[in-house]
Order: sequence, then structure tokens, then C-alpha cells
Amino acid sequence: MSPLHRADLHIHTCLSPCGEREMTPRAIVLGAAERGIDIIGICDHNAAGNAPAAIRAAATSPVTVIAGIEVTTREEVHVVGLFETAEDALDMQVFVQSHLDGENDAEIFGPQELVDETDQRVGECKELLIGATDLSLRDVVDAIHARGGCAIAAHVDRERFGLIGQLGFIPPDLDLDGLEHSTRVGRAEAVARFGDNGRWSLVCSSDAHRLEEIGTGTSLLSIETPTAGEIRLALRREGGRAVVEEG
Repeated sequence: MSPLHRADLHIHTCLSPCGEREMTPRAIVLGAAERGIDIIGICDHNAAGNAPAAIRAAATSPVTVIAGIEVTTREEVHVVGLFETAEDALDMQVFVQSHLDGENDAEIFGPQELVDETDQRVGECKELLIGATDLSLRDVVDAIHARGGCAIAAHVDRERFGLIGQLGFIPPDLDLDGLEHSTRVGRAEAVARFGDNGRWSLVCSSDAHRLEEIGTGTSLLSIETPTAGEIRLALRREGGRAVVEEG
């Protein structure tokens, strides 16, 4: 078996308008290290701008940061994309934001802050990140894969913004790499509700918007190295990689 890594693959920073100001890259990395988490995914709404700072903040930490994004499709389904490099994630951001309309109103939706690895504010994102893109679910999954990323349907147990809650089913020809369930349901219930057809695995993530939420949902991955490519292999149960069942 490959080495085991504890992962929380869906964490927001203060770039997400619904994320707390305390969710800065350095604070997130420190929080993950304190909780014994090996891998974290930085996945802001329709943005990846704080992922590079999180990677730099983790340079001397035992935590590995995966640059990611959480895209809202035109069907209002949330899809997490995890990438091999920050450059790939930022390229996805450019593509996604070219399909967003509107400008953020911080008084209504919350600030969208860009910060560096020392938690200093360096700017803000003007796009309306809380909105939905005009990209279809398939468009988003294909765009993630085109950039070498891993595509995961986010919090499928939630009615709002969850794949099943929005569409009522999982399209059989949709080339997802995995399904994520939240901490609202346990592993056994998630498997019973969402099935396991051998094509992908279920993972649990925190979807943290506050520091106290980091690590409340995690998965144990049997992978060789902490990369998006290895995570994709684990989700697809390929090459001896796997999401490990915990009892």
C-alpha cells in the first residue's frame, strides 16, 4: 500500500466573499498543521488568487497545499477542481472569470481579499465571485481536465449547490473523478445515499469558511506523493492508489 495522507481538500480563504477575514493563507496552514492534516486544497469560489500565497506559506510546514477552485456552473452546481500547479489553477481562474457577470458589492456579499503569505492584504477581486458562471457542468469538468486537474462534485449531500440536489441525479456520462460529501452525513450514510459504482470514490472535506472548521471533514488517501495527479488516481482507484475506508 502507498503511504497514507490525511487530507482536507476543500478550504476557503478570505478571497471567498463568504469566507471569514481570519481565513488567511498562513493561518489556514498553521491550523491544518495543528490538526495533523497532511494535505489541504485551497478552493475559493470561482477564484484561485490566494492559492499561491498558501503554497508559499506552507514552504516550511509539514502541510502540502493543493491549488484549487470551486466553480459554480450555470446549473448552480459546485465543482471543485484541484491542480498540479498554481499556474494551472490561475489559468482556470482566468477562464472561469471570463464567464462571470457582475461586480462584487462588499457591503452586501462580503469582501474578496487577496493576501500574501504573511497575511498582508495586497488587493481585492472585483468580480462577483458568489455568482454562477454561464458554463455548463460538462464545460467545467472538461476545463479542469484540460488543465490536468482533478474534478470533484462538491458536497453532494447538500440540496443547494450539490449535484444531486440541483439535477436530481448524476449524469452517467459525466467524467467526474470523485464525489465529496460534507460532515453533515457520515461515511456509511454517504455510501448508501450516493452509491459507489466503481468509477469514483467518495471523499469528505470540511468546506471550511472559518478557522475552527478546518479538518472537521477529512479523508485518508493512499498515495505516493501529495499531488493532484495522485489524488485523482486515488479517487479513480488506479495504480494501487485509493481512498482508505476508516473504521
